Amino acid sequence: MRKELERAGKQALEEISQAKNEPELEQVRIRFLGRNGKITLLLRALGTLPPEDRPALGKLSNQLKNKLQKALAERKQKLGSEAKTEVISPDITLPGRRVWFGRLHPLTQVTQEIVEIFAALGFQVARGPDVESEYYNFEALNFPKDHPARDMQDTYYLADDIVLRTHTSPVQIRVMEKQRPPVRVIMPGRVYRNEEINARSFTVFSQVEGLYVDQQVTFGDLKGVLAAFVERFFGPDTPLRFRPSFFPFTEPSAEVDIGCFLCEGRGCRVCKKTGWLEILGAGMVDPAVFVNVDYDPEEVSGYAFGMGVDRIAMLRHGIDDIRLFYENDLRFLRQF
Repeated sequence: MRKELERAGKQALEEISQAKNEPELEQVRIRFLGRNGKITLLLRALGTLPPEDRPALGKLSNQLKNKLQKALAERKQKLGSEAKTEVISPDITLPGRRVWFGRLHPLTQVTQEIVEIFAALGFQVARGPDVESEYYNFEALNFPKDHPARDMQDTYYLADDIVLRTHTSPVQIRVMEKQRPPVRVIMPGRVYRNEEINARSFTVFSQVEGLYVDQQVTFGDLKGVLAAFVERFFGPDTPLRFRPSFFPFTEPSAEVDIGCFLCEGRGCRVCKKTGWLEILGAGMVDPAVFVNVDYDPEEVSGYAFGMGVDRIAMLRHGIDDIRLFYENDLRFLRQF
């Protein structure tokens, strides 16, 4: 028994010193000290020896087991330090890896350009929450209780009186509540409407709205600032027209069109044979809105306008499907 233990211990020490990596070292440990290892099986046989021989062999076996465990630990530490200092030379024959750079989403690019144009015209940027109360989203903006836009089929209700904002106009109310005239702000942000998803509409889209309130603000001021925007964004030769319209929070109201740049006014599928493309809605702020924010409509007047960034971007880049902006197809996004 003594000779077998000594022979197994010597063999184990040799294999420990020759192990080239930690997986090989672990195999040596299992082979000798594992559940069915050589030395483990020899130690189990101690119980079959005569009682007078057990103490000496038991002491020898414990010394051997401790010696092997110490050798295993030292070899493992040495292999670990060697692995850390090992230098792996790169294969210079492999082709280089292209570094991909992130870029702004096309809607973000267009939003920033719109905001920069109006900032140059003296507008400051204001933002508000995406989750709004019915008061800010409807009531303060002069939407009557029975207005179709307040129905469930158009608005996402999170609670009885809490909605995902359907336009960025609530920011107008929040700004006017905190600031006395003059007010000149531009309000970019996302809005949400329960609409059918198709090539021309989506349930989430981006808007940019503007508001100017001061003494003696006229519709002519509104036309001037929008004409300046169209000239800078679409080009100096872009035709522009105003059509009468209706919005609950402006009076009078107008839709603003530009000449179709695809057919140059002759009429095509994109402009529905009219020669014009609608880009935004605008109008003079309704006196009822001023009353809601404690402004005196006899002393101040103002205009407001709002445009869909998605539609502007589609016109700018000749895109015929709004869904492309939200599908995260890199083949599409990398073009911008």
